[in-house]
Amino acid sequence: MKFRQSGTLRTHMRIHTGERPFSCKVCGKNFTQSSGLQGHICTHTGEWPFTCKFCDKKCRYSSHLTIHLRLHTGERPFSCKVCEKKFAELYALRNHTRLHTGEKPFLCYACGKKFTNSTSLTRHFCSHAGETPFSCDNCGKKFASSSHLKYHRLIHTAERPFSCHVCGKKYKCPFQLNAHMRIHTGEKPFSCEVCDKKFTQASTLRRHMSVHTGDRPYVCEFCSRKFTDSSTLRKHRRIHTGERPFSCEDCHGTFIRLSALKRHMRVHTRE
Repeated sequence: MKFRQSGTLRTHMRIHTGERPFSCKVCGKNFTQSSGLQGHICTHTGEWPFTCKFCDKKCRYSSHLTIHLRLHTGERPFSCKVCEKKFAELYALRNHTRLHTGEKPFLCYACGKKFTNSTSLTRHFCSHAGETPFSCDNCGKKFASSSHLKYHRLIHTAERPFSCHVCGKKYKCPFQLNAHMRIHTGEKPFSCEVCDKKFTQASTLRRHMSVHTGDRPYVCEFCSRKFTDSSTLRKHRRIHTGERPFSCEDCHGTFIRLSALKRHMRVHTRE
């Protein structure tokens, strides 16, 4: 691995030597970089010194804030050499590159299935254990990953912190914003291997594949009705469970689907 500056090389060498010259005076934990120590000290003080100017999110590290700001600015400095797709974070580019190389270094020891990234493997592990350890304080719904819970919680609030820099439309989650941006760029990175039809989202491609396969793998445990994708099944289940997660802030009416809430809102806005 090559570096432009000798100082960066010295810091990198600590990965191999195990040297950790920066020590916390409170608990004695050691770090390879001073920035790591500074962020760690915040766990003792409770301080979050770096604040986003767009949504007031607070970060312990300036580097975390830099990455977060790209959600608002749309900056994507890391580019794939194969297809030129751009990413806001280096790790996302590395994960994407494996789609081209076919590399799947993360192995499930339970069933032998391989994954391109550790996050997908962690979620997959939960499917074996049946674990959904992350629970919503508002509605009790449980999730296999903390990231899914974090974005689910926004359903209960009016917060939409991720804004399109082209048209100003706002979203609750960064992946929703990323998908929306393809409307402006015209990018359709997901291609059907059977008919070459292209799509802006992987989920849309998966639904499309059922046209060729006839497969409906998602079955409702209440009425045995089958669906091509998990999101449609999830919405259908609400008919049986009575869950109505979308709430009107004006009259507190609740709805099964977001589209129903949007139609209802016209009553108040008179659109």
